[in-house]
Amino acid sequence: MACMSPSSSLRPGALALGLALLVSGCSGLPAEGGDVGASAGSTSPAEESSSSSPVDAVDQLEQEYDARVGVSMIDLDDGSTLSHRGGERFGFASTMKAFAAAALLHSTGAEERGQLVQWTSADIEAAGYSPVTEQAVDTGLTLGELAEAAVRESDNTAMNLILEHLGGPEGLRRALEGIGDSATRPVDREPELNDVVAGETANTSTADALAGDLERLVAGEWLDEEDRRMVLDWMGGNATGDTLIRAGAPKGWSVAEKSGGAGAMRHDVAVLHPPEGGPIVLVVLTERHDADAEYEDALVADVAEAVLPDD
Repeated sequence: MACMSPSSSLRPGALALGLALLVSGCSGLPAEGGDVGASAGSTSPAEESSSSSPVDAVDQLEQEYDARVGVSMIDLDDGSTLSHRGGERFGFASTMKAFAAAALLHSTGAEERGQLVQWTSADIEAAGYSPVTEQAVDTGLTLGELAEAAVRESDNTAMNLILEHLGGPEGLRRALEGIGDSATRPVDREPELNDVVAGETANTSTADALAGDLERLVAGEWLDEEDRRMVLDWMGGNATGDTLIRAGAPKGWSVAEKSGGAGAMRHDVAVLHPPEGGPIVLVVLTERHDADAEYEDALVADVAEAVLPDD
């Protein structure tokens, strides 16, 4: 159902590897932003019976959890990629907070980030989950502190205030388009950004698109070195993701990630550092077929364990 594939965001060496794999018989992915439910590729019956690849394991997990899973992984050391339903759309939920924070850092300097921002109790009530900002209604926080709260604690009010500074969801969309992401479609603020209508693109992205955004972040194509380290530090201290990709990663690996979840959706986007070698970008997006089912943290962890190297 999926294959190692070239990515337009990868450097020439990675593209050559992907083209070689295509020549060997692996089918291509659907166009980025394809319809929900579209297959990400196929293998022949003979290949299916003789292989035990990571993507075969993901196929099995989809059946076990009765779910759809989008995976995109980029090894920044050797340029190799892995994609399973990488071009299919999923609601991005709170994973978008990491990218909104990066967009904020990209568009501001130290002085602007130090400006105090105020909000009201009504803003907290409208946004929902806001563990940091609900404690600071009287004092306010700086823009920089709001960005950290959005990533580390998944604070909804902080996300809304960041979006306001960026010019709303459309401003975030323009920021992502500026780094080459034409797939991600932020339309709403919290908590409505978790709402996804089947067949529509609002508040959705693809695993391949988000992995490309992370790759550009890690490679220093989006932020300067200090800001890049700051975002990754926030993601490394994220309090909501211990049971997700971090739980499925090999022992001794460091994981900087941002989780997201709503209804039947559970996601994680991560930058992993093995003890040796370069970083690996991994995006896991999951959605139970039963819209009334609760999401499964264990599914994300199991997918990470299936696709990541053993050492």
